[in-house]
Amino acid sequence: MHHSLTRLRLLPAFAVAALLLGCGQPPQTNSTAINTAESTAIPSYSAQEFFVTRSYLGNDINHSQNALLVASDESGVFNLYKVSLDGSNWQPLTASDSDPQFPIGWFPKDDRVLFTADQGGNELHHLYVRELDGSIRDLTPGDNLKASFMGWSNDGSFWVSSNERDNRYFDLYRYNSDDYQRELVFENDDGFLLTAVSDDGRWLALMKVRNNADDNVYLLDLQEQPHQPQLITPHEGNISHTVYGFSRDSSTLIFGSNDGSEFVRAYSHHLATGEQQLYSEADWDISYIGYSKDNRYRVEAINADASTRISITDQQTGQPLQLPELPAGDFRGINFSHDSSILSFYLNADNSPSNLFVWRLGTPTAKRLTEALNPAMDENHLVMSEVIRFESFDGLVVPALQYKPHQASSDNKVPAMIWIHGGPGGQSRTGYNPLIQHLVNHGYAVLSVNNRGSSGFGKTFYHLDDRRHGEDDLQDIVYGKYYLQSLDWIDPERIGVMGGSYGGYLTMAAMAFTNEFEVGINIFGVTNWVRTLESIPPWWEAFRESLYAELGDPAVDGERLHRISPLFHADRVQKPVLVVQGANDPRVLQVESDEMVEAIRAQGVPVEYLLFPDEGHGFLRRENRISAQEAYLKFLQQYL
Repeated sequence: MHHSLTRLRLLPAFAVAALLLGCGQPPQTNSTAINTAESTAIPSYSAQEFFVTRSYLGNDINHSQNALLVASDESGVFNLYKVSLDGSNWQPLTASDSDPQFPIGWFPKDDRVLFTADQGGNELHHLYVRELDGSIRDLTPGDNLKASFMGWSNDGSFWVSSNERDNRYFDLYRYNSDDYQRELVFENDDGFLLTAVSDDGRWLALMKVRNNADDNVYLLDLQEQPHQPQLITPHEGNISHTVYGFSRDSSTLIFGSNDGSEFVRAYSHHLATGEQQLYSEADWDISYIGYSKDNRYRVEAINADASTRISITDQQTGQPLQLPELPAGDFRGINFSHDSSILSFYLNADNSPSNLFVWRLGTPTAKRLTEALNPAMDENHLVMSEVIRFESFDGLVVPALQYKPHQASSDNKVPAMIWIHGGPGGQSRTGYNPLIQHLVNHGYAVLSVNNRGSSGFGKTFYHLDDRRHGEDDLQDIVYGKYYLQSLDWIDPERIGVMGGSYGGYLTMAAMAFTNEFEVGINIFGVTNWVRTLESIPPWWEAFRESLYAELGDPAVDGERLHRISPLFHADRVQKPVLVVQGANDPRVLQVESDEMVEAIRAQGVPVEYLLFPDEGHGFLRRENRISAQEAYLKFLQQYL
């Protein structure tokens, strides 16, 4: 799945956690890695072999502490499984052959399951329950609505946000867990973002976005009428915040702020007194803070130089939890059982997809439940990334992840691709990426550039591309090419560019506005900014001003947006392009790719087009991911 066309930091803390949580130590090169002399023996694995690799999501431990709730794409589509703690028994819970099913969790006192799914990638997710008898019920029925799970209350009820009343904004509902009767608790007519509800059900944390550099946190006492959110982050100037969540005793809100700092620090806000204190800080953004269900352990994640460092602290002793010896890799998805006697988590590395582990605290070893990598493949044949930095046109130091094929050397120079992440404002991070690994395995070096405007490297770096998209950030990509040309194992005449979403836009911008790259692969990239900004999904209304602050208002900045849109400059595209698109994409509409392909073809330039009728903004079906990957490689083999 590719990065979304939205800012990662604007997501609620629980959503950021789902993407960022996990990582012990930075990935280390395996001690048995193949040396240069052996590199000629590296086999070339097919796209089919790479995507036989299984992907897993979720690891909530049930109330009986004898099973996990896991989603696997073993069937080709993500479905749910009840997995025994030793991994010996995988009981299917859903059997979708079309729309992926994503787990939320077990009910607190029985084995009913909450999960979410959309329709063909349209991002209109509904909330579903799987009953004990196996029947499935849509808890948020209706057309053109989007719903999200917001958490459990101590009394067993649960919270759901939905935009069914007004598709621009999300209201808050309380659901009875016995009969699913619901109550509208908060009508959101002012464009707040709902971020967290306290365990006692009394407090709702909200955010209000002013622009892409400035927002505020509010608190609402749900027991008071009328509902009047109270501002808790008054400030001057541009300060951005995030909400991590409430303490388990519902006495404190933990939130993040970059006030007075390049990076996001954590603060506590005492609900009864309003007192605020610095809670935690690091040399990087604090991306997540959470607590075990019994409040014994605190989990904290730091976004450190494109990896996530995680710490688990015993709150009774103040000491870090001593984990058993584990394979090298990053932690993801930390989950404790209700009494904190069992810990489930994933480990992920550049050369190893996420594998699920279960550890009974105090025992000497953790049990590995999955073998995600295709057994026909050897992880030592894959490569570990290296964090590098290069100077751009104005002296700015730009970070990147470099993937060097085993077969590359000064005597065997290889072609290279620059990979551009989505966003704007996303981040290329360490971790298993089959798209990149497949290309590297076939002899293509990859440089994943974190161009200016990327998140995770401080607020100054983050805002350097504001209203400069397609200009300064594009020059970072060009100077990434110059860096590659300085390496004695790169063929300087065979360098291309590719990316998804905003990365697809910069790819097309590179092909239209520079003559630096031999090929371009545009994966659902924006080509007409005026239309894209005029047609954002209605549920992004709370982000509209933020998007306009960063990219421009089409009613005001139409001339500039026209100038940086590749569609209007297709006559300048001179080198081959591959375009890949999902027909149901609500963010980058199919017409963006249709018109770009037609315009390039009119110039007589080679252009290939792959359209998936059953995908949205990111390809979730295995057969489609295989088809796309095969198309990337075939295109590069022909033109690069």
